Amino acid sequence: MALFDNILAWINNARLRRLKTKKIHPDKIILVFSHCIQNSECNQKIIIDLTNCKRCGKCTVKNILEISEKHKVKCVVASGGEMAKAKVKASGAQVVVAIACNKELMEGIKGVFPKIVAPIRNKQPKGPCKDCTVDTRLIKEMLKVLVLDTNG
Repeated sequence: MALFDNILAWINNARLRRLKTKKIHPDKIILVFSHCIQNSECNQKIIIDLTNCKRCGKCTVKNILEISEKHKVKCVVASGGEMAKAKVKASGAQVVVAIACNKELMEGIKGVFPKIVAPIRNKQPKGPCKDCTVDTRLIKEMLKVLVLDTNG
């Protein structure tokens, strides 16, 4: 199975490199992140609706939402791989910018193939699945490279 995963990751990354030479309309891109990015003490139910986020700044959800709005790409949060795959498939997007741990990223690449996944690994300062974070510069850089500027 590891060989298959390596081949699939190589194919995905090769397709992503080719994609970076052209720009994609924002409605063809979806930004997906894992719920573990949310502060574990937060009472806002962003899994139900991302607009529930109060953007207090205690976690990086605020920054992720602002980046997605700036680039006009749809943004969703998922509580696990199956939810993420369902949201990606329902979106009609061709390209997925995914923020998660290595295991979930690989499962996501397999689960939404042939869509192209731009994987961004989260950071786990408190261990897996709790109060994770992400280097938002990586998200900004990825979207800057991928997204067609529709501002005219």
